[in-house]
Amino acid sequence: MDIATISGQLLGTIPLGDIVPYITPFNLFMFAGALTFTLLIAISRTETQVEAGFGSLKDREVKVGIKEFRIRRFLAIICGLATAGAMITGDLFNFTLFVALIGIVNIGIVSAVKQIDVLDAAFQYGLIAMMASLPLFGGAALVLASTGTLSLFQLSQATFTPVMVTFASVLLILGVAGETGVAPFYATKAEMFRTPGSPFILIIHLSSLLVIVRTIEILLIINKPF
Repeated sequence: MDIATISGQLLGTIPLGDIVPYITPFNLFMFAGALTFTLLIAISRTETQVEAGFGSLKDREVKVGIKEFRIRRFLAIICGLATAGAMITGDLFNFTLFVALIGIVNIGIVSAVKQIDVLDAAFQYGLIAMMASLPLFGGAALVLASTGTLSLFQLSQATFTPVMVTFASVLLILGVAGETGVAPFYATKAEMFRTPGSPFILIIHLSSLLVIVRTIEILLIINKPF
């Protein structure tokens, strides 16, 4: 399907050989949104989490130490930049690289937390993310083998075997679902949100949402009527 049909008017391209990043209102909006939230993370401080008590138990405040704060802020910024890159790239392989980086950094954001339940959930999420890298890169490799290019700009104008495209799309969906921790893999990621440290935890959720939206756009580009 044509890029302009899906994402709006083509505002411009950056020709880099076979890799042709393109700019549309749709991609530009998500790119700017990711960068804006990343900027807010860079200048903000974490909130104090209050764990409510019941009966004789008192409310307990959970704060993020300065050392942990610096590590998690740095990783959250990397996650935001990787998300922004995934929104604007015009190359399918670069998109899969950004998605894989997001999965790794999401684990790192909670790696400094001294809570057993949170670390156990992050470990399980890490296993899913590592296993998901196989279908993620496998889908991109299948597209390359079928068409000879990974440029989304060229893929929008190419024609190839529908069966191969369908299989590659299924692999990409499985890979992205595992890397971002969405259904049916969300159970491994839910406990990670119990850790204190907003807005660092919010970037995990935001990156997942934006990547899923971009994945839908990519699938519409490479899956066109024949």
